[in-house]
Amino acid sequence: MASSIGIPVVDLALFQQPGTKQDFVKAIGRAYEDVGFVAVTHHGIDHDLVERFYHQVKAFFGMPRDAKKKYEIVELAGQRGYTSFGREHAKGSEAPDLKEFWQFGQPGGSEALDPTEYPDNLEVAELPEFNRTGMELYRNFEQSGRLLLQAIALHLGLDEHYFDEGIHNGNSILRAIHYPPITEEPNTSIRSEQHEDINLITLLVGASADGLQVLNRQGEWVPVNTTPDMIVVNVGDMLQRLTNGRLKSTTHRVVNPPRDQWHTSRLSVPFFLHPRSEVPLNCLASCIDAEQPRQFEDITAGAYLRERLIEIGLLKA
Repeated sequence: MASSIGIPVVDLALFQQPGTKQDFVKAIGRAYEDVGFVAVTHHGIDHDLVERFYHQVKAFFGMPRDAKKKYEIVELAGQRGYTSFGREHAKGSEAPDLKEFWQFGQPGGSEALDPTEYPDNLEVAELPEFNRTGMELYRNFEQSGRLLLQAIALHLGLDEHYFDEGIHNGNSILRAIHYPPITEEPNTSIRSEQHEDINLITLLVGASADGLQVLNRQGEWVPVNTTPDMIVVNVGDMLQRLTNGRLKSTTHRVVNPPRDQWHTSRLSVPFFLHPRSEVPLNCLASCIDAEQPRQFEDITAGAYLRERLIEIGLLKA
């Protein structure tokens, strides 16, 4: 555990070198069984691309409210385009999160994808570079996420490429989040209530301010303060479900900044890596035994995503 970071640190370059590949597999496997979060160095996400996308994100959220609202289509349940301030809440909480966000999803491309599962991404007419830069970053995240899942597969005793087919053209989401400045005494110290992510793994790059906290095994909230060369990668509920609880989907939240920083915004760009909707999340037989009986019923990724979108208020039952 790196105390200055708050979570274990792993180096993805080690996975791509035969002599150190198993060292990486052991390190990330141990971290995900004990903590559920890691900071990753040499992750392959282009730093200049991240900087360019953050510039576009800042410009989008700086647009007038009416201009942004043109890109909010309620029928898309927040899965594409803009979602306005206060619409989403954490599972089990009625208090809306203090954020607005934009989401890119998997584009159709050359392969025919069901438009009901993969609606078109919305184009921001006012910012021609916004979509191009966002989708370039989307592909960067997919590549790094695939490598991380290959390491996880090996840790679980599976074939290295166990996840590859299921995440090809997966229903993954790139989300750009804006937490606006605090202009009056808030009702809560939380910008984003405690929650677990829905997907297989989440890759988070370069938040513009601190605030992310992880709940450790002792029930303590631990601040996560990474350096610019790191991304944060955590286990989501789909992977926890698939592994019958062996890998931990750890509770986390975003807290308000100190009072002297209330005037500042916080931007954050997570990538939620999902499989395709038809992929089953049935507990792996290798993760079920007398000491760890099956915890979860069989379900597909698409059906589970629908359940969770209803729970967090983005989709009506």
